[in-house]
Amino acid sequence: MKYMLLIHQADAPRPRREGEGNDRAVAAFESLSDDEKQAIFRDYQAVNQTPGVTPGLQLAPPEASTTVRVQDGRTLITDGPFVEIKEAIGGFLTFEADDLDAAIELAARIPAARMGGGVEVRPIVEW
Repeated sequence: MKYMLLIHQADAPRPRREGEGNDRAVAAFESLSDDEKQAIFRDYQAVNQTPGVTPGLQLAPPEASTTVRVQDGRTLITDGPFVEIKEAIGGFLTFEADDLDAAIELAARIPAARMGGGVEVRPIVEW
């Protein structure tokens, strides 16, 4: 079974993105020691090297999004995030596992899960 692991960043410490200001997650990351920062990078690298994992990508912050809807045949485009979501999705990966328990075990290894964020594990429907 394949699973999508959606990484909800919330206020979990993360490095500053190019051209970005300072928010709570960036400030939390910058307050960590060099050893703690390196441990986070090592943990993400280890997750990405786990057999069955297809690394995903980091996403830009929600403010950079464009929302698209179609109403009455017209495409409506709105700048920004207009969904009610407390924990913005910061990235994703896919994982081919024997069962949900294996996917949950992997999700628990993702640093965001233990540092204030969460990881949503969702089965991928294959047609």
